[in-house]
Amino acid sequence: MIERIIEYSIRNRFIVLVLASGLAMAGVYAVLHTPIDAIPDQSENQVIVFTDWMGRSPREIEDQITYPLSLKLQGLAGVKTIRSSSEFNFSMITIIFEDRINFYFARERVLEKLALAATYLPQGVTPYLASDATALGQIFWYTVEGSNQDPSKLWALQKFYIAPQLNSAGGVAEVATVGGMPLEYQIDVNPTALRSYGITLGELEAAVSRSNSAVGGRVIQKNNAEYLVRGVGWLGASSETPSGDADSETRVRRDIEDTVVTERNGTPDHSCLPDRPKFVGNSITSFLCSNFSSAAKLSFMGVA
Repeated sequence: MIERIIEYSIRNRFIVLVLASGLAMAGVYAVLHTPIDAIPDQSENQVIVFTDWMGRSPREIEDQITYPLSLKLQGLAGVKTIRSSSEFNFSMITIIFEDRINFYFARERVLEKLALAATYLPQGVTPYLASDATALGQIFWYTVEGSNQDPSKLWALQKFYIAPQLNSAGGVAEVATVGGMPLEYQIDVNPTALRSYGITLGELEAAVSRSNSAVGGRVIQKNNAEYLVRGVGWLGASSETPSGDADSETRVRRDIEDTVVTERNGTPDHSCLPDRPKFVGNSITSFLCSNFSSAAKLSFMGVA
C-alpha cells in the first residue's frame, strides 16, 4: 500500500505539489484567522440578574425577591439550572443555559421575564442584568491618582471623563469603578428641636429634595420668535452669589442653607430673632437663630 502511494506520488508530481500548496495556504489562513485567547474561557453559558433592595436582611430578600424571581425564570427555554444567592441589600441569580443556546438570545429571553417583575416584586425594586462579559473578561486594571488632589475630584474624574472614554472603545463591555469617595453632604438632625417646631424628618427630607431640581415652563412669543422659559434650581447653579463664593462646594452649601423647610401662613420666615424660628437657615440649614441658643442645628459635612 505504501509502495503504491509513493509510486503514484512520483508519477504525478504536479498533483502532489498542488495539494501541498493548498494545504500550506489553508494552514496560513487558519493561523491568521483562528481566535486565540491567552486564558481560554471555560465558564458556562450564563446570565446573571442582580436586584438591589437596600436595608433588607438576606431572609427578606430570599422570601420576597430571590425565590419568586427564580420561579419565573425557570420556565425559559434552554435553562439548565438556576443558582441564587441572597445577601444583605441585594440578590444575585445566575441562570445557566445549555451550550446550544445563543448568549444574546438568552439575555433577550431573560429581559422579557424581567419586564413583568414589577407585578410580583416589592414596590420600587427593579432587577437588572449584569454586563455581557464573563469573569475572565477583566483585561485591564488602573488607578486614578494625583498629588494634593481631593479624593472626591478623583472619583468624579473617573466617573465622568475616564470611564465614558473607555466605554466608547470597541470590545469594552463595561468599566467597573471600584472604590472612590463621591462628594456627599450630610445633615445631622436634632429630633428634639424638630419636634419643638412641629416638623417631621420626612418634611425635612422632602424640602431638601425639592431644593435641587429644575422645572420647565411655556414659551413666550415675541416678534415672531419663541423664547423658552425654564427654572433652574440645581444646587450651586445660582448666578447671584456673593463675592468669594466662586467655589462650587461653597455655592452648594449656601443653597442648602437657604432651603425653605416649612412656612407659616404661606410665607417662609427669614428672621433671625431668638423668639422667632428661622425657617431659612443661617449657618448651615434650618432653625438656626442668631444667638445659637436651643436651636436645632442641622450641621453640614462634606464627605470627600
